[in-house]
Amino acid sequence: MSGITGSKLNIRGSGLVAKLGTDGQVLTSAGVGVQAAFEDLSGGIEWQSVTTGSTLTAVAGNGYPIDTTSNACAVTLPGSASVGDQIIFTDYARTWETNNVTLDPNGLNYQGYTYDMSQATSGQSVHIVYMDATNGWIPILDAATSVAEGPSATSNGIFAYGYIENAPSALSNIVSSGGVVASDVAGVGTARRFATGCEYGNDKGIIAYGHDSYYSMSNLVSNLGVVSSDVSGVGTARRFQASATYGGDKGIFAFGQIEAGAISLSNLVNSSGVIGADVTGVGTARQSLAACEFSANKDKAIFAFGETGSGDVSTSNLVSNAGVVATDTTGVGTACEQLSACDFGGDKGIFAYGRTSGPGNLSNLVSNSGVVATDTTGVGTARYGTAACEYGGDKGIFGFGETGVNAKLGMTNLVTNAGVIGTDVSAVGTVRTNPAGCSFA
Repeated sequence: MSGITGSKLNIRGSGLVAKLGTDGQVLTSAGVGVQAAFEDLSGGIEWQSVTTGSTLTAVAGNGYPIDTTSNACAVTLPGSASVGDQIIFTDYARTWETNNVTLDPNGLNYQGYTYDMSQATSGQSVHIVYMDATNGWIPILDAATSVAEGPSATSNGIFAYGYIENAPSALSNIVSSGGVVASDVAGVGTARRFATGCEYGNDKGIIAYGHDSYYSMSNLVSNLGVVSSDVSGVGTARRFQASATYGGDKGIFAFGQIEAGAISLSNLVNSSGVIGADVTGVGTARQSLAACEFSANKDKAIFAFGETGSGDVSTSNLVSNAGVVATDTTGVGTACEQLSACDFGGDKGIFAYGRTSGPGNLSNLVSNSGVVATDTTGVGTARYGTAACEYGGDKGIFGFGETGVNAKLGMTNLVTNAGVIGTDVSAVGTVRTNPAGCSFA
C-alpha cells in the first residue's frame, strides 16, 4: 500500500521515499533499498522551425525540417557525441532532389567513414543515432515517403475560357467530385482561347497563355474553384502550348506557337503558383499537343503528340519530378493535334480526341512509368479542341470541342479510374472549343 505524505511519495513496504517531481518527469529507481527520484525523460526529439538557409549546425536531440526550394543546404553534425544521441532531418518541401542536403560528420564517423554524405531524394527523411567511435553516426531510417494524395478523394475540376460563336470567352464551369459539370460562371480575366491549365500547390490551379492576340498572362484558380483576375505574363507569349502538374505540387507549361511558328521552350510553376522565366526548349518544337501527370508518386509528367508546322507527330517527352523535360521519345499511336489529356487511377494518364485528317476520338493510355500505349478505339463524338482534367481524385473528364468550323460542342465524356472513356454526357453550359481545364481540391 502506498500514499503521499507531505511533499514526499512514500511507497510503503519498499523502503523507498522520493520527493515529488515537476511536470513531465518520471519516477526512476536504481533498485531495492535505493532512494527513488523523479528525473527528466530523455531520448525524445525536439522539432525546430523550418531551415531555409544554405548552412545548418545540427544539435543532438533535435529534428530539422529542411526546405531547399531556393538553395542546397550543408549540415554540420556535432563535433562530439554520446552513445544514443539522435538527430532527424526531413525534406520539408520535397526539393532535396533538386537542391541536395549534405551531412558533414565534423571529425566523427558516419557509417564508419569521415567524408560528407549527400542526401538527394525528394521526400527523404534521415534519422541518425550515434553508436560508437568506430562507426559513429548510423542512420536507422533513410527513406523517401510518397506524395500525400495530390488532389483529395473529393477533388474537383474546372473548364474555363475558350471560343464561343465568333468570339473568345472567359466563362467557366466547375466539375464536381462526382464528375457533374455545373452551369456557366461569369468570366473573370481576359477572354481567350488556346489557354491551358494545370494544378499546383496540391489543391489549386493555374490557367495561362492563349490567343486572340498572343498572350502570356495567367489566372489562378483557388481551392474553391474561383478564377482570379489576370496576373501579368511571364515568359514568351504564345498559344497552343500544353501544361501539366509535376513534383506533386508544381506545374509546367511547354511548347506552343508564336507568330514565327512552333517552339519548344518551357516555363515552370512553383508551389505558390508563380510562373518562372523561359527555359530553353528540349525536344521537337511543336504546337497543339497535350500533357498530363503520371507515376506512383504523381510527380512526373508527359507531353505528347502535336503539330510541327510540317505535319502531325506522336512524339512524346517525359518530365522529371524536378521539372526537367527529356529528349524526344519515338511516337506511339496515330499522329494528331488539338487533343487533350488528363491523369486517372492515381498514377496513369490518357490522351484522347484530336484532329488528324478530320475530328478523331482515339485514345492512348500512359502507364505509371510513362509509356504511351497504342491506339484504343474511340468512344463518344469524334472532335478536336477539347479540354480535360482530373476529378474525384482518380478519374478524368474530357469536355467541349468542335467537329469543324461553326460546329462547337459542349458534351463531356467521363474516364473511369481504370482509364475507360464513357459515352457522351449531354452538354451543360455554353458550347465552345479550345477551353482550358485543370483540377483543384
